[in-house]
Amino acid sequence: MDTEADARTRAEAESPPMYDMIELFYFAYRDFVGDADRLLEAYGFGRAHHRVLHFVSRQPGLTIAALLDILRITKQSLNRVLKELVAKGFIEARAGEIDRRQRQLYVTREGEKLALDLSRAQTRRFERAMTELGAEGRAEAIAFLLAMTDAGGRDRIIELTGVKLPPVFG
Repeated sequence: MDTEADARTRAEAESPPMYDMIELFYFAYRDFVGDADRLLEAYGFGRAHHRVLHFVSRQPGLTIAALLDILRITKQSLNRVLKELVAKGFIEARAGEIDRRQRQLYVTREGEKLALDLSRAQTRRFERAMTELGAEGRAEAIAFLLAMTDAGGRDRIIELTGVKLPPVFG
């Protein structure tokens, strides 16, 4: 008797991987992050620094625990990146307002400027793509990107991003 997993395994073996989509996604990501990478290079920062700056600038007062949950990286990795961002004056860590043992993160004026410059560079790429896709392009892109995420985490992603839910998810 076949289980659902057996049937799925057989179907996967019979159909080839979606190389076109895998590779298009890779190239889109490469170029998307490349815009920011060029700006980060001048500061000696990498993509991990960018992600930390982005989420801290978008959510002032974000705790380290919340940031770890968003990024899904190890505490060691985050500590290394945070230490550099704090030492170079891009982020400040303050004692929590409610729980003084908790560290809340804030971008400095310089951190906010860099985060904004990075976001503007990536926004230009999105604007070009949306122009090419036409009026429905944004909603379709949002639907696709949400569909690529694990269903169990979508509510949190929607909450974090403030994205308007496309009708396909309604």
